[in-house]
Amino acid sequence: MLERFLWNSRFLVMMAVLPSLLGAVVLFTIGTIDIIKILIDTVAYYLLGSVEDIHDNVVPSIIMAIDIYLIAIVLLIFGLGVYRLFVSPIEQAEDHAPLHPFNVQSFDQLKDKIARVVILAVIIEFFRAVVDIRFQTPLDAIYLALSVLALAAALYLMSLAQRKE
Repeated sequence: MLERFLWNSRFLVMMAVLPSLLGAVVLFTIGTIDIIKILIDTVAYYLLGSVEDIHDNVVPSIIMAIDIYLIAIVLLIFGLGVYRLFVSPIEQAEDHAPLHPFNVQSFDQLKDKIARVVILAVIIEFFRAVVDIRFQTPLDAIYLALSVLALAAALYLMSLAQRKE
C-alpha cells in the first residue's frame, strides 16, 4: 500500500504541469494580441493617416512579442517534459516526431532544452535594449560591440554543444 502511494505521488507534478500549460496559453495570447495591435497601428498610420508615429515603437514591440512567445515555449517544454518524465510518455509525440523538443529522455535533457530557449529569450531581450541605446561616447559603441561578440560566442558554443548530441 505504501509503494502504491509512493508510485501515485508522481501525479503531484501535475500541479506544475497544468499551470505551466495555462501560463503558455496566456503568454501566446498576449504575444498574439500585441502583434495584432502593432498591425492595427501600422495600418492606421499608413492607410488611415494616423498622427501617432509608429517608427519608434514597432521594432521594440515586435521584439517584446517574440520574447513573450519564447517564454511561452519554455513553459510548454517544461510542462510537457515534466509530464513525460514523471507521469507518462506522450504517444502522439513519440509516434510522429521522436526528436521533437517535448520528447525528453532525462531531466538533464529537459534542463538543456529549457536553457537554450531561455538563452534565446535573453538574447532577444538584449536586442530590444540595444534598439533603444543612444551612444554618447565612443566607449559605448565599444561596449556594444563587445556585448555582441560575447553573444555570438555564446551562440557558437551552444551550436557546438548541440552538434555533439
